[in-house]
Amino acid sequence: MLKFVKGPLESIEGVEIYPIISLLIFFLFFTALFWWVVTARKEYIKEVSNLPLDLEDNGEMETDFDNQKID
Repeated sequence: MLKFVKGPLESIEGVEIYPIISLLIFFLFFTALFWWVVTARKEYIKEVSNLPLDLEDNGEMETDFDNQKID
């Protein structure tokens, strides 16, 4: 199966740069994500982590299915 991919790619000039660019984008994205996680304010992380647990103003939480209420 590799011959079906490798054959046409060998005829393209400059194709060897694409894996390098892909690796660079991958590395930069996860480096930036790691940096954001390390430097994020702890108050922000705590606030965002509690969002799913917060109740609406009336003390009830509305579900997405059939508009049923959970007491």
